[in-house]
Amino acid sequence: MRAESTRKIRKGGSLRWLRKILAYAGTLLLAVVICLVGVIYIFAQGPSESARDIFVVSVVQTSAAKFTARMFLPDHEVNRILEENTVKDTGEVSDGSLITIGGDDENYDLSALTIHDVSGSTYKGKMMVVNDPSRVYVAAIPDFTVPRGMQVAKLVERENAIAGINGGGFEDIAGLGKGAKAMGIVVSQGVWRNGSKTGTHQVIGFDDQDRLLIGSMTGNEAIAAGVRDAVAWGPVLIVNGQAMDVGDSGGGLNPRTAIGQRADGAVLLLVIDGRQTNSLGGSYADLIDVMLEFGAVNAANLDGGTSTSMVYDGQIINKVSSLYGERPLPTCFVVKRVEHEQ
Repeated sequence: MRAESTRKIRKGGSLRWLRKILAYAGTLLLAVVICLVGVIYIFAQGPSESARDIFVVSVVQTSAAKFTARMFLPDHEVNRILEENTVKDTGEVSDGSLITIGGDDENYDLSALTIHDVSGSTYKGKMMVVNDPSRVYVAAIPDFTVPRGMQVAKLVERENAIAGINGGGFEDIAGLGKGAKAMGIVVSQGVWRNGSKTGTHQVIGFDDQDRLLIGSMTGNEAIAAGVRDAVAWGPVLIVNGQAMDVGDSGGGLNPRTAIGQRADGAVLLLVIDGRQTNSLGGSYADLIDVMLEFGAVNAANLDGGTSTSMVYDGQIINKVSSLYGERPLPTCFVVKRVEHEQ
């Protein structure tokens, strides 16, 4: 009897401790939620309009947190902020005649690939410059109906490529997408993989002369333009040397991926880290500034956020924003190896 009583006392004591732990955990969770709601309220209703605008356009571009923009702001106000901070696309399509591979430099090194650190007041990132545009193409998963896509590192490895960045958009409802269902046009090494040929797409890719092809066009128009590789996303950032007009908070501060091309044909692959203490992220204006600094004639924004990833020689060289590492994706741009990289 005494042993049984002792067991009951121990059991009762354990339950009391468990209840206390759960109570403390619940209180802590409630405090965190209240703090987060308070922070959102301050951003939405606080004295700084610029902070409010940055907050709204930043969270709207996320898949999982976009609802927070409307917690304390009416729809018409959110829509007004978004409208004032969108990229004003002129509708112009890239002009391939502005690109001359190698330019006028007899010593132009087509095999060169260089990586540069870039930074601004709110971000850090990497710029990869690939002198030979014929090395860059779209790699895609074998089937867009499978349950899950592939990470950039895995696609780069599968292609035996030296480098890669994430590519076009994909279905991602509430941030729960598995990166398998590509959205819009996908062309990989001349093979049409996805998208309507009569429907209009925001095309980002290369033509059969290795010139960056960007702009709004139908699938058939892309084919007529000689498309060899393409994905769909946007917005366009620079067309034919002209930067698009964008508000100061355009796109907010988020992880970013972009692709561009210089007049000498060199391809510019840019990633901006975000949602981190030492790199909040970049805006569309930041992407434009960096691309212009590196001489881009044409440039466009690719899928970003937790998708943003740059791989070189088997290593992820940027800091992805997700705690779980790289996201699975349907497409990416990869860079072929040259002889000295084998």
